Amino acid sequence: MAARWQLSLAALAAAAMVACSNNGAAQPSPVGTPSKPASTPATTTPKPTPTTPATTQPLVLAIHPTRAAQDIDLTTARSIVRGTLKSWRGFQVGSLRQAQRSTTTLALVPGSTAGPSVRPLTVAGIDPFKAPARYPLRTPGPQPTAPVVDLTVGGDVMLGRRVATAAARTSDVSRPLRAVGPRLASADLTVLNLESTLSRAGTPQQGSDSFAAPPGVVAGLRDAGVDVLSLANNHTGDFQQRALLETVRLVRAGGIQPVGAGSNLAEAARPVIIEREGVRFGFLAFNAIGETPRATATSAGAFSLRMPPRTGPLNTADLAAVTRAVTTLKAAVDVVVVLPHWGQQYTHTPVSAQHTVAAALMKAGADLVIGGHPHWVQSVQFPASKVVAHSLGNLVFDMDFSQQTQEGVLLETTYWGKTVKAARLTPYVIGSDFSPRVVSGPRAERILADMR
Repeated sequence: MAARWQLSLAALAAAAMVACSNNGAAQPSPVGTPSKPASTPATTTPKPTPTTPATTQPLVLAIHPTRAAQDIDLTTARSIVRGTLKSWRGFQVGSLRQAQRSTTTLALVPGSTAGPSVRPLTVAGIDPFKAPARYPLRTPGPQPTAPVVDLTVGGDVMLGRRVATAAARTSDVSRPLRAVGPRLASADLTVLNLESTLSRAGTPQQGSDSFAAPPGVVAGLRDAGVDVLSLANNHTGDFQQRALLETVRLVRAGGIQPVGAGSNLAEAARPVIIEREGVRFGFLAFNAIGETPRATATSAGAFSLRMPPRTGPLNTADLAAVTRAVTTLKAAVDVVVVLPHWGQQYTHTPVSAQHTVAAALMKAGADLVIGGHPHWVQSVQFPASKVVAHSLGNLVFDMDFSQQTQEGVLLETTYWGKTVKAARLTPYVIGSDFSPRVVSGPRAERILADMR
């Protein structure tokens, strides 16, 4: 579809500027309508030609998706649109294709053709996709009519061990999420991976790496706007079956939907479906790391897929079961989100099997594939307007032995109806209090560079 909009920058700028007034508001008057002569009666005023645009859409200033958030003032933005300013903060004005490939290109893109493979700039603090009607830069085209829905996905959350001890000193077991909580809560849908049980009902299975958080954290997660928690990981089984089942029960009782683990395979593989503004989102999660038992027809555990590097060669039967579940879910919802727990720890590079599995998931109908477990951020791709983020890193963890384990990103997506328009990577750093805080500037750019 983008090929239809491969206009020259000059032509696009000319079309855009006629749709903007001096105060940035869209003008209803059509482009090219002849001025009414003074002697012409009002009843004979020429009508707009059929090709005259009746509506306008956002004209997006777009950069590479792994660049940090940028805000531009309206005067400067208009100079770029007019073509009188060819560069800004190290960005050179170029084409959409160049912006998708180069980290130093800024492109002008009609909102209807933009997608997650570029990052939108905000103009005077207004995001073209979150607030399309208020956004000041306009170009002829269809006004967005679909509802705007924001979906945020975060990384691995471990609220036990030293995290729990530090929080207990303040009598606030969910304190680590307080700093980033308002950002999570501002989304229409928020999804995290809970990498700790909520019960110690059994024997620790991984020694000091057996993670159990106080049950009270569920209320804090809910206060932070969390709607879905993936339990398909290698720590949900840390205190054996009874604790696993108690964790699933407590999450659900706290008003959050658990996905990826349960009393048997049917429950562990059951998707979560949530509707927002008429758009149906479906979530599936699976564990490829092991340690948590595989759910079977008669035993509790996680929905699992055996694959490198931890659970053997890629098991085609497991992959077929997961892709069937994706296909079935796609028939029932508008957007399918798959949450794999996979990959090699402490590296920015996905193993080749992750690419193979991600391709199979997308072919089956997945729209977003958002992974966890490596504890470092890993690469992100945008094939065919879909998103594959191999690892978002830790969100809350006490792995303070390296810089990379204390860094991560939120994936903040915006949908216009069923269509993803933006997938913003928002970096943060986990502090000495185990609380993540959003960062900007050079630190943000360094974190995002590891995802290219």
